[in-house]
Amino acid sequence: MNNTDVKKVLIIDDETDFVEVLTERVRAWGYDVYSASNGKEALALMKTDKPDIIVLDYLMPEMNGLETLREVRKIDKKLPVIMLTVIQDMVAIKGIEKYDVSAFIPKLSAYSDTQASLKAALDLVKIKLNKNKK
Repeated sequence: MNNTDVKKVLIIDDETDFVEVLTERVRAWGYDVYSASNGKEALALMKTDKPDIIVLDYLMPEMNGLETLREVRKIDKKLPVIMLTVIQDMVAIKGIEKYDVSAFIPKLSAYSDTQASLKAALDLVKIKLNKNKK
């Protein structure tokens, strides 16, 4: 990848095992990955190491995905965010649409389905970002 390529992915999720599996997979796809276990930790990390893409869980203690997303948008209105959720009914996630989420991915018990969806979303975001940088 050259300097204009999308490289850094920040995964924000409180489920350690899930983050480990996802981190390993996303690294295998050629991305630099770092993670935070909650929104507050992620926002602190972003001050020193800005990601190119965020993968954000919706349901987390302390600061949920929507609260985290609101704060992320104060820092960067255009940063691509891929939202993971176990919530099946997207209508239940009130207010999220106004924060410009790049993709919603169901957090399935089968990691392979989640990973395939995430790979497709990351590839799409990467293409869009690299196209905008030209």
